[in-house]
Amino acid sequence: MIFRNRFWAQGHTATQESAFELPAQPSWLVTPTCLSRSLHSHDAADSPLIDRPGLIHRRSCSATCLFRAQETQIFRDCKNEHVGHVRVLRIIARMNVGGPAIQVVNLMEGLPEEVFEQRLVTGFCGPDEVDYLELHRPGVEITRLSGLGRAIQPRDDALVLLKMIKEIRRFRPHLIHTHTAKAGAIGRIAAKMSGSRARLIHTFHGHLLHGYFGPTKTRAVVEAERMLARTSTRLVTVGEVVREELLRVGVGNREQYRVVAPGIEIGELRSQEHARRELGVPEGGPVIAFVGRLTRIKRPDRFLEVAGRISREHPNSQFLVAGDGDLLADMRREAARFDLSIRFLGMQNEIEMCLAASDAVILTSDNEGTPISLIEAGLAGKPVVASDVGSVREVVQDGQTGWLAKPDAGDLAACALELLRNPMEANRRANNARSFTRGKFGLRRFLSDYEHLYLEALNEPTNT
Repeated sequence: MIFRNRFWAQGHTATQESAFELPAQPSWLVTPTCLSRSLHSHDAADSPLIDRPGLIHRRSCSATCLFRAQETQIFRDCKNEHVGHVRVLRIIARMNVGGPAIQVVNLMEGLPEEVFEQRLVTGFCGPDEVDYLELHRPGVEITRLSGLGRAIQPRDDALVLLKMIKEIRRFRPHLIHTHTAKAGAIGRIAAKMSGSRARLIHTFHGHLLHGYFGPTKTRAVVEAERMLARTSTRLVTVGEVVREELLRVGVGNREQYRVVAPGIEIGELRSQEHARRELGVPEGGPVIAFVGRLTRIKRPDRFLEVAGRISREHPNSQFLVAGDGDLLADMRREAARFDLSIRFLGMQNEIEMCLAASDAVILTSDNEGTPISLIEAGLAGKPVVASDVGSVREVVQDGQTGWLAKPDAGDLAACALELLRNPMEANRRANNARSFTRGKFGLRRFLSDYEHLYLEALNEPTNT
């Protein structure tokens, strides 16, 4: 059963417009009375909601008589009963600029504060990274834990685990939602060690199965994720391909998974002429953008090879690189060595200027979840050439909204050259991309999906 509206809404019927997947026959459904009475209890976080009064069995009601948290009357009733909020503890290793950080901030800012009390626990970014919170600080409480960053350091990780246990006991959340691999491990282990009976949700914004480690480390990662999945109420993936790849190696079971595609918005684009003038890009040649972290998994070296092949056929081509990372110095050196016309823009707080200046966007990664950069390109009406990896094909429809290629420089360059040779076809796919991404990756849909998911998880008994 698939719903569109924010929360299950009285008087609204099921629709196919949402990307959120719900089981066809949920055993229990939360009603206003259920949520009010459950949260009114002092030990709400420690008792399964299905044991509380106010629940309606699935067979005794229809989808048109369910809880909608935005209803003014419901809020008034909650205030009259002095009911608290649903407390959500959100944990992510670090808030470096990228898809996970953008989605976390969208959740922190977008979920209704009348219903959810959220707290963010995160670590610190590395010296070669830009912290998204410094660019866009949400108006919520943030706790920083040193040692929760990217690196695996047993002593520091043990100390972080103890601190996390204290945070969980202090906040007493109803839901603990973890993002990224290390935070997912520490957060879920800490939840169990703290004695909390909060429902545990983990979002896979991608996975570490390909392109990160050798075979031995990858097997260890898979085994750890299998164990952690057994503690989780729900596992969320940003795309169906990511879910299927995790299921294939035995991480969780299908009933645990929900697919929630990212949801974002971009600002208004300036004219191409204005954007190019602002960025110092000369007129007269095609402009192709690379947007993303400059790290090994994104294969900036492959992008440079593709840029070289394009430049041989289009000598007046210009390239924009919007991003930062540990390979930036290497990219600058190689671009100069091969005399490529590349402008390094650094990390962009607002990507609209880069997109407005561009004719196309290219992605060369070895592995991806559901890349935000391609969603932004689609929303901007820019044609895309991308590696066919991870859930990229859920963002880019080959032949309709862009070009998909093997993760190979030759194949990617061939697609990019086809795009440049056929401007009418590129324009057709760009227009299709704008319509497709607006419909599938909207912010309101994203928030609605997570509201549904949170209430569904609250109705589950805790894993012990």
